[in-house]
Order: sequence, then structure tokens, then C-alpha cells
Amino acid sequence: MGITYSEQECIFKLDTLNTTYMIGLIDEERFIGHVYYGKKLKDTNLAFWKQILMGPIPSRKNRDRVSFMDSFPQEYPTHGIGDFRQSALEVKTVSGHRAVGITYKSHQIYPGKPKLPGLPATFGKEDSCTTLEIIGEDKRLNLEIVLSYTVFEYVDAIARNIRIKNESNDSIMLTKALSLSLDLPDKGYEMITLHGSWARERQIERRDIGHGTQGVSSIRGESGHQEHPFLAVIGKNTTEDAGEAYGVNFVYSGNFTALTERNQFDLIRVQMGINPVDFEWELKPKDEFTTPEAIMVYSSEGIGTMSRTFHDLYRNHLIRGEYKDKKRPILINNWEATYFNFTTEKLLDIAKNASRLGIEMLVMDDGWFGKRNNDDCALGDWVVNEEKLPGGLEYLVHEVNKLGMKFGIWIEPEMISPDSDLYRMHPDWAIQIPGREPSQSRQQLVLDYSRKEVRDFIYQRISKILHSANIEYVKWDMNRPLCDLGSYALEAKNQGELNHRYVLGVYEVQERLIIEFPHLLLENCSGGGARFDPGMLYYSPQIWCSDDTDAVERLKIQRGTAMVYPLSCMGAHVSDCPNHTVGRNTPFETRGHVALAGTFGYELDVTKISKEEQEMIPEQVALYHKYNDLVRTGDYYRISSVLDDPCRDCYMVVAKNKSEALVTYVQVFARPNFQSHRIYLKGLDPDANYIWEGTDFIQTGDAYMQAGIDITGLWGDFKSMLIHLIRVE
Repeated sequence: MGITYSEQECIFKLDTLNTTYMIGLIDEERFIGHVYYGKKLKDTNLAFWKQILMGPIPSRKNRDRVSFMDSFPQEYPTHGIGDFRQSALEVKTVSGHRAVGITYKSHQIYPGKPKLPGLPATFGKEDSCTTLEIIGEDKRLNLEIVLSYTVFEYVDAIARNIRIKNESNDSIMLTKALSLSLDLPDKGYEMITLHGSWARERQIERRDIGHGTQGVSSIRGESGHQEHPFLAVIGKNTTEDAGEAYGVNFVYSGNFTALTERNQFDLIRVQMGINPVDFEWELKPKDEFTTPEAIMVYSSEGIGTMSRTFHDLYRNHLIRGEYKDKKRPILINNWEATYFNFTTEKLLDIAKNASRLGIEMLVMDDGWFGKRNNDDCALGDWVVNEEKLPGGLEYLVHEVNKLGMKFGIWIEPEMISPDSDLYRMHPDWAIQIPGREPSQSRQQLVLDYSRKEVRDFIYQRISKILHSANIEYVKWDMNRPLCDLGSYALEAKNQGELNHRYVLGVYEVQERLIIEFPHLLLENCSGGGARFDPGMLYYSPQIWCSDDTDAVERLKIQRGTAMVYPLSCMGAHVSDCPNHTVGRNTPFETRGHVALAGTFGYELDVTKISKEEQEMIPEQVALYHKYNDLVRTGDYYRISSVLDDPCRDCYMVVAKNKSEALVTYVQVFARPNFQSHRIYLKGLDPDANYIWEGTDFIQTGDAYMQAGIDITGLWGDFKSMLIHLIRVE
């Protein structure tokens, strides 16, 4: 079992194959403290912990209680009782008071992992994970707080969340309820976060952790293009292959906060959870609130091991459904080929040519419903436009299926256009503040998914569409953030619940969708990558990585995404040139190689590209079929220490293990015709050129693997995949 409790030491020990996490109880009041997180320990003989880290004991010396609370490494810190660092739990009582504290009441340890009601979460069978629940309480407020930890023994990951139950006779307002807090002694740590913007998502940033609070967050109603619900605390000398790395990731798709705080004693507090800005939640008597889940990963072998641990956890314990372990169809999306200007004949023309080239699915993007001939109208009117598509979807899908291809559609069911029949019937269904003109984005508003009647209406429309024809794929888009927060269905005191209720509503509709249509391949999207988070992966095995499909830009975007997420979930397409986002021209071969590092597909008009480019498509399709298992299940390596490489962290390899990744790296650089594989790309940086080495594949026998990387002279049919970007001085 991965979790034990020492009665003598009053210490909980949570073990995976290579890590240990420890929680201790001290004093007569049974404070719950963080003891240790790091390399695996053999025992719990940590009596020194109580003497060195805990300071004065309040029950023996209450005059120094504040000093104790302000330095004690709390497992779940609370507000208003002497800890002046960032808290994880804050409340407001009917009397207006805000102090809350937690002490130990009881615990239970059991195999397996329970579901989180209404929320996405990791899962595991009884032989793969163990759960600890520490039941704490605030006796003054009659609050019960359950700290839940699930240890995935074979993955080196721990999932955490909190349940808060009101056992009093009065309502209590939660004003902050985070999912994770972790106190660490500072060893000169740095932090890694992922920042960006639309079409520039998940750029890696590494910086020092200074005194005070620093981190990333979103108040956009989604995880967002700009920041990402991931944070890593790493040693100053940590590389891809060596050094400490603590990674935390939030299984949630709405507002979040992820922060570090370095205090006066050089202790670092790491926290993650729902952003308390615009958040309140009324806990009526006997009500319970469950926070979303946060994932913790520790690696003593560098950033790369941390990344691969996240990948393993999400591939095996988060992604669900038929396509969890199944090859995804190669699709072609008509968006950049036609935008809104298409007909049945045009779509079938694209499908006929695509089918001939080996593409397996046609996806019809925006413009097929209502009076949608531009992006100014008709969102919410989910009825097929038969003026544009005579015979409706049934005829079109039937003709596409006759070509041996699958069919999919694009939808944006969370949005409503002011110029729509739905808005004219139900203007109050849009999120808005009465009396204030709501701000539009992309000329659209957001439906109030906190309301059951809204969710039911939209779901019934979607379900009817999917039942009308053999539709096997849905791309679910969401093209704007939330603002003007107001719901006609919530009382004044409950308006602070809107953001979270909205996200829960989205989860409910997507869960209904994949239950009613279990063979459907669902791909989430939010203006590209604004909701690329673990919460969405629970419902869809892949997410559109970014609206920027330029091959050069995608190298950085996909590299940052792979810091946390497996390649198998990264939506990636070969698109038109000049690229519709950045205007750059890149070789068709280059575009194919970059897209092959994701789910793979096309977004262009195959009837208009050159004959030479058309002839490359079957070759790329063949590579996808040959190496898809590697992309879907292989490990991802950023090689930074081979051959004294000065371009640290720029070599990206997909392989079955580290030895094979190193072989791949060296083999590519050892090839006599290496120069012929170079493609020069300008524009990444005004002062530099870059070389992208494309994609190469390497297969080696056991003898070569055992020989390490001494493989000069070995050529042949290659099995590991290298995506390589280097700076040319």
C-alpha cells in the first residue's frame, strides 16, 4: 500500500516508486503540518521535524501562538489566526467574521480513488492507487474540512483536493478554497511557468523566486491563452536530466491561481486552486463544497522526468473513452480552405481529393447552421442551413461516407450572438449585468451555463444534430472570455458563484455528450489553446493546441505544451501558406513534420495546392500510420546535455526510452548527408536565423542500445522521432 500511518510518530507517509510525501500531527491541538516531499525515504523516524521546524508549541505557550502559526509549515493554511502568508481557505460568517482554523479529527486510508461529483479528475483501480482522507475541523465554526490525497504508486504522482462541509445551523460563505498548498524550505529555487497570448500559447519562462508572492492566474472564466494552470519549482542547476523539480497542475478549466510565496524565513509556499477573485460560494447547513483536483509531481532527475510523469498519468489515469488508446483518424478541416463560403459541392470536392490522398475524415467548420455566413450572427441557432447545404447533413455525410471517409462538425455551444433567433427569444440567457450594456467579443456573448434550462436546450439541439447523420467527430470551440458577470437566475448574494457554476455546467454537458455518443471523438478548443488544460482532457482525448499553425511558431508552442501534456493530445495540422496567422512561407515537408508531432491533420484546400505538395500527402500519411504508436504512447525527451550542446533544451525527441532518445539525437548528427536535411527559416528573431532539422526516425537493435550512443555508421529504418530547432549564430 502506498500510504501508511505511524501511530508513534503521528506521521502519514505517502510513497510512490521514487518519491515520499509526509504529513505530521503535532501538539495537543493536533495541527496538521507538512513534513517532507522529495526522494523516497525508508522510514518515518523524523522526530527532529517537530523540534526544528515547529517552533514554540501553542498549547504550552499560547503567548507565542502567532509566531508559531506564522512559521509553521501548514498542510492546508487558513486565514485570520496568525499565519500571514497566503492562505488556502477563507470564509465569511453570518456575523461578518473571517477567521478559520483546522485541526485533526480523524482519517481513513483505502485502496482506489473516488470520483469527484461533477468534476473532472484522475482515476485508478484499487491496485494502482491509494487514497488518504484527513478529516479536519474548525470546532468554533462547525466546519469539516477533508484533505484528500491519492497516491499513484507506479507513476510518481499525487492528486489532491478538498471537501468542505458546513455542520453548523447557519450559512457560511466560502471566499477562497484552494486545492493545494505545499510548504518547502528554500534551496535557491527557481520557477517555471507557461505564458502566452492568442496564437502564442504556452511559452516556457524560467525565473528566480524572489521574496513575496509571484505566480500566474486567470480571471477570464477559462484557463486562458495568457497564463497556464501549471507551475514548477526547480533547483537553480536543474536541467532536463538532473536536479529537483516540483510540478503542480490544475485539473480545471476556469479561473485559477498558481503562485509561490517566499517569506521572511526563506520558506516557499506553493499554492494552486480556483482564483478567489470573483469567487464566493454559499455553504448552507449540511452543504458540501468540493474543490477541483490538483496534481503534484516530484522529480529528482530533472525537468524531463517531471514532464514524462505528467504524460504517463494523463495518458493512463485521466483521458477516457474509446480513443484513449486508439489511433485518431487523419482529418482535413475546411476552415482555411473556404471559411464561411462553402457549399455541399465544394465540401465533396475537397473530400474526394482528400480521400484519394489517404486522408480519413472531413470536418465541416463554422458556417453550416442558421444564417451563419460571417461571424456576426446565428450562434445559438443550431439548425442546419439547407440553403447552403441542400439535403441537410444526412445527404452530405452519406456522400462523404461513400468515399470511405468519416465526417465531423464544428460547434460553439457556449456562445450566443445578439443577432440570433435564440437571443431574440431569451435575451436573459446571456451572461450580463442588468442595466449595463454587455461587452461583446467577436460580436458574441456567453450563454449562462449555470442555468439548467440553458444547458438542456443547447444539449437537445446538439444531440438532435448528431442523431441526424453519421457524425463521428465534434470540435467544441469557445471563442471569448467571460466578463460582465451576472446571472438572472442567481440571487444577489450568490452572484459570486457564477464563474464556477458556469464551468460545472460545461462539464455536465460534455459528460452527457460522451455518454450518449460513446463512439464520438470530441476535440476541445477555445480560440485555439485558451482551454488546453487537464479538465478538458477528461472529456476529450485531444485539444486544439493553437490557432497558430505556422510550423516555426508551432515548434515553440508544442514544446511548451509538452512540458506537461502528452503529444497524443495536441491537435496539430498542416495548414496553408503563406500562413494565415503570421504570413510566413515554410516548405510543405516542414509543415508535415511539425504536425506529425501531434494528432495530425490538414487545414487547407487540397484542390488548390501544387501537384508536388499533393504528392507529399500520401508520404506524410504513411509516416503517421507507421509511427503513430510512438507519438501516442512514446516518451518525450528534450535533449540538452549531449555532445556539450550549447543550445540547451532545444532538441526534442520522442522515443520509447532515454537510451533510444540519445541514439536518435546522435544518429541524426552523425549522418553523412546531414546538411541536405537542413531547412532555413527566418523570422523567429530579428537578430538570428534558425535551422530546423525536420523529422528523422531511428531504429536500433538491442546490441546498439546496450552500446549506448556509439552508433557511427548505422543507417536504416528509424523509429524515434526528432524535432530539432537550433540557433545559428
